[in-house]
Amino acid sequence: MTQLLQAADSVAREKNIAIDEVLKAMEVGIQKAGRSLYGHENDIRAFIDRRSGEIKLYRYREVTDTIENEAAQLLLADAQAIKPDAKIGDFITDELPPIEFGRVAAQTAKQVIGQKVREAERRRQYEEFKDRVGEIINGTVKRIEYGNITVDFGRAEAVIRRDELIPKEHFKNGDRVRAYIYDVRQEVRGPQIFLSRSHPGFMSKLFAQEVPEIYDGIIEVKAVARDPGSRAKIAVISNDSSIDPVGACVGLRGSRVKAIVNELQGEKIDVIPWTEDKAAFLVNALAPATVSKVVLDEEGERIEVVVPDDKLSVAIGRNGQNVRLASMLCGTDIDIMTEEAESERRQEEFSRRSERFMEALDVDDVIAALLVAEGYRFVDELCTADVSELATIEGFDEAIAEELQSRASDYVEARDAENAEKLKSLEVSQDLLSNEAFTDEMLVALGENGVKTLDDLADLSGDELIDIIGGGALTLLEANTIIMKAREHWFAEEEDASEDAATEAQAD
Repeated sequence: MTQLLQAADSVAREKNIAIDEVLKAMEVGIQKAGRSLYGHENDIRAFIDRRSGEIKLYRYREVTDTIENEAAQLLLADAQAIKPDAKIGDFITDELPPIEFGRVAAQTAKQVIGQKVREAERRRQYEEFKDRVGEIINGTVKRIEYGNITVDFGRAEAVIRRDELIPKEHFKNGDRVRAYIYDVRQEVRGPQIFLSRSHPGFMSKLFAQEVPEIYDGIIEVKAVARDPGSRAKIAVISNDSSIDPVGACVGLRGSRVKAIVNELQGEKIDVIPWTEDKAAFLVNALAPATVSKVVLDEEGERIEVVVPDDKLSVAIGRNGQNVRLASMLCGTDIDIMTEEAESERRQEEFSRRSERFMEALDVDDVIAALLVAEGYRFVDELCTADVSELATIEGFDEAIAEELQSRASDYVEARDAENAEKLKSLEVSQDLLSNEAFTDEMLVALGENGVKTLDDLADLSGDELIDIIGGGALTLLEANTIIMKAREHWFAEEEDASEDAATEAQAD
């Protein structure tokens, strides 16, 4: 019988699982064969002695007060005749003679044992690799199917899907490959380990392997942006002021970064110093382009960058690569424009605001220009402005300031009354009127363009809303936020409909 234990030990070593798992699988296989011999209605259980390897087979019968299955149940009186202290819920066991495995029984047992061993191996693989996401492993290409690579690394197999490979790199069976574990999932066919060579984390981990300061935590990788196989940017910061993070990552004569470039099939890597100052970091991220000015919006979701006219192509990069990588690195959208375009836009904005004041306040272009230069954008702002502050504008005095404020108040009052009448005649719905994102002027513009309900607003795109409102009153981000808010009731209605359908299905 020791041969059985030796066989179990051999399988356990080969599959790298505990010997007890193999013996349990054997027990299941033997009891399956026993039930085939004695009848499936019987509760047959097999046990293998862990010391001697002896196989014992038992029939279990449960003690009950009613019989539903005579082969697996026993009345209390009959059970007490065999075992005086038996009670309901106990099991009476009868040892069965060792079974002689016929061809069919042996084949059945072999299949069950094989299946249970595979299940144990899969459990072991999942438990081993589920906590290794984010590591780099080395393996050998086992097979290639439709561009997807199966990698064997001894204790398990993993997959590199075609879209996770670096473009234009090719592997053959038997090639050594290094990749990044980015996901481990438990699926019906067993645990699936997914690898990547195009993931930003792969580059980050390669730097940790090549740069001791990163491995030791002295230098920290803050962000990585990649266009796999072409170009990448990596932002680093040093926790020790005496160590230059960029120099440490590049290495003497570029030795450290060169090793990573070779691994990534010649991918060019820009190492960038990271800083908490978003504008300064963006300037670094757009290198080698020269940046003249950076303008951040209030939410910091979008950044406007002004570059010299002759540096626009460098800032954008081939096929927009440089600005795209910089945007990924900073985590924000970046708009790039030349100094000339920015100057033209500023002049256009200045003229539009000046005309607004000239028309509303009945003043000449000089006074309107002075108000715009002081940062006033809308007539409404003059109504709440401090007269003493207005009087400090060059060429103004307190009398002029009071007159301007009076005219502004008259204009706003007349405009609001007119807008109220227009809104009434346009029949704009109450749910749109109560939207705090819009002024009455904006609501009139919406009504005149056929947007009169929340559903009408929800049907628009961000660009369409900006075109209707006009005057630069909304950014694209603000417009999109307003529209998504208007669509919330759609999603709520869909959820209610789904719940109703589920309730009806349960009732049926």
